[in-house]
Amino acid sequence: MLILSANLTVFSAKVDNPDVFGSVGSMSGGLDIRQQHQTTFTNPVILGDVADPTVIKVDGVYYACGTSSEWAPYYPMYSSTDLINWKQEGHVFNKKPSWTSNSFWAPELYYHNNKVFCYYTARNKKNGISGIGVASTDDPTKEFTDHGLLIEHGKEAIDAYVFNDDGQLYISWKAYGLESRPIELVASKLSYDGLRLEGEPFSLLKDDEEIGMEGQSHFKHGDYYYIVYAARGCCGFNSDYEVRVARSKSFKGPYEKYEHNPILAGLKHDFISIGHGTIVETDDNRMFYMCHAYLNGEGKYAGRQPVIYEMYVDDNDWMAFKGGQIARKTQTLPFEGSYQQSSQAFEDDFTSTTLNVNWTWNYPYSDIQTTIRNGNLYLTGKPVGKKAVNGNALCVRPQFPDYEYQTQVVNRNKSLKGLTLYGDYENFVAWGVEDNQFVLKQYDNNKEVVLFSKPIESQYSYVKILVKEGRKLDFYYADKEEEWNKALDSSIDMEKLVRWDRIARPGLIHIGETKEHAAFSYFKLTKL
Repeated sequence: MLILSANLTVFSAKVDNPDVFGSVGSMSGGLDIRQQHQTTFTNPVILGDVADPTVIKVDGVYYACGTSSEWAPYYPMYSSTDLINWKQEGHVFNKKPSWTSNSFWAPELYYHNNKVFCYYTARNKKNGISGIGVASTDDPTKEFTDHGLLIEHGKEAIDAYVFNDDGQLYISWKAYGLESRPIELVASKLSYDGLRLEGEPFSLLKDDEEIGMEGQSHFKHGDYYYIVYAARGCCGFNSDYEVRVARSKSFKGPYEKYEHNPILAGLKHDFISIGHGTIVETDDNRMFYMCHAYLNGEGKYAGRQPVIYEMYVDDNDWMAFKGGQIARKTQTLPFEGSYQQSSQAFEDDFTSTTLNVNWTWNYPYSDIQTTIRNGNLYLTGKPVGKKAVNGNALCVRPQFPDYEYQTQVVNRNKSLKGLTLYGDYENFVAWGVEDNQFVLKQYDNNKEVVLFSKPIESQYSYVKILVKEGRKLDFYYADKEEEWNKALDSSIDMEKLVRWDRIARPGLIHIGETKEHAAFSYFKLTKL
């Protein structure tokens, strides 16, 4: 008998063109010969920076979501029918829950009583301590209703997971700052409605090796309860994240750590590092583990991307992965007859009445204001906080290391409006139109440097940025469509825009007074 707490959320993007970025689950045309005979797929399965993914299955559909960190909206949600092609549906929250400030990490989905629950990590605006909240919905493609803060424990409580042990719900989490104890995975009984803790928290597993411990998931197989967890460093291009396992004959422990840990690691082969995920079971009782990984090489500039691997319990009653200990990109298809579709571009012509779900913004420092009217996007907003640059960036997750993106600026005023590659509110580049000039500016720790300027010689103004190897930028301008001119003789290296837990994002930007809005006729991002 297999008992597991399914925690996968699916992201699905509603875009006007079903064959572009954000809707890789959409199909166009019939199957070619290659697709008819496809037996493998290539990780990642969700392209772009979506760390700490969670996955569940509801009525034959898989749903997944993940960390949104300092980008709004909060926790992107995806859907799939085959575990390899995912479509973004929206977000868990369009607005911040009232008790939160920032650091929206590690959501965990759980299906119970015909509802989908999301147990999520965020900082409490009263004290800055990370805690765990809970929200629910009848439809995971719609926004969730928040029920408030559920867990605040020690100096930090993050990475929730819910497990049903023969009718008794438990919730576990990572805690530290518990007196003089090391990092621990702790748990508590959870009320049947999923909204309250019952009894005192108890310890499950301690980080006695002092290598880090988080991102746990639980399941039962035969006589054993298993904890699959992540260890070592989660983030950055020098991370060494890996997947480990421990087991016990009681949910409350004591747990025995596997002597041959880790059971899955990057080891600088196809991936730099890998970990923090959840398990979902298929209708034929197979287990698949979705977690995040940094690609090795230039692909790392797409950030921590969701990957999926099949798991099983071996003859010694330990967890193992069918592809072996070293995580490889190429894996056997989960379902015979399916095939993996490709994603090449994202384009928004601003003909929809609502903002495309792929767009994100740096909410702690920018109050974005957008209007779509007559085929144009109007962008403005106000900075948030004393440190914020007067800039409003509307960005998408890059999916590839080599790509280009462009727009047409359709208005002229004193603000700078155009394209950006955005690290955070103090570190980004802005390339566009200011007054009647093409202007390129770099912001380095909030210091502005003008790299290029040139008068515009016609009524038209197009700008384009070409990105190679994830970080080398070239800038182009045009007074007429497709008649591109290069702004700088050589590329500029923008690796410094990568943050400790997230990568730089391409998009649109407005810098100026609120009344001096930006207007764009389209945005197009294409893989090179």
